[in-house]
Amino acid sequence: MNKTIANTLKAGAAAVLIITAAGCATNKTVQDARAAADKAEQDAQAAQRTASQALQAAQTAAAAKSAADAAQSTANQALQAAQAAQAGVDATNEKIDRVFKKSVSK
Repeated sequence: MNKTIANTLKAGAAAVLIITAAGCATNKTVQDARAAADKAEQDAQAAQRTASQALQAAQTAAAAKSAADAAQSTANQALQAAQAAQAGVDATNEKIDRVFKKSVSK
């Protein structure tokens, strides 16, 4: 995008030089060319601001993705811990049931 902006500015400047060098340019033509060059420069600056904002948004999105990845990792670890705890609870309940059944059958 910066290349396009630079090319636009170069083309505008070249147009002003050609018109001026031709010797047949009127004052109005030179003013029009300068106005076009000024407009091109303003457009280029606006494009640069937009590109900078887009870059900042991309960096923010990358940081958010990194935070989301870390949160997902933590959630996965919590799930594994919960599953391990549930397995322990299930084993304890089986032992209690066996002891209860043994005491009832006596």
